[in-house]
Amino acid sequence: MKTKHVLTSDDVKKIAAAAEAEALANKWAVTIAIVDDGGHLLNLQRLDGAAPISSLIGPAKARTAALGQRETKIYEDIVNNGRTAFLSAPLDGLLEGGVPIIVEGQTIGAVGVSGVKSTEDAQIAKAGIAALGV
Repeated sequence: MKTKHVLTSDDVKKIAAAAEAEALANKWAVTIAIVDDGGHLLNLQRLDGAAPISSLIGPAKARTAALGQRETKIYEDIVNNGRTAFLSAPLDGLLEGGVPIIVEGQTIGAVGVSGVKSTEDAQIAKAGIAALGV
């Protein structure tokens, strides 16, 4: 039997705080979503000024990154490179900004951010994950 790493409540708080700090340092109004490895929402924070739609897009990006076990940018690139049939895949977060949390080769969750440019969303997500030191 394998040992499985999981996100703890303290881990989620660290990720959320670091992601929020990155967003605030850049004056970016975003929604930050953190999910477990099954894509289940563990934390959602919509910063002041973030568009209401971002509270749907952020969790979708996080869920897609967790279940796909890769950054959502990969899916966006697939579509942008002409494989539009991929839009029929049963995923709802195909835009850059979802980043999996990987520990010892295992995806244990993901962070999804929405509200600014996709590259900036990903920057915030990665800053949050970096707080875990993994």
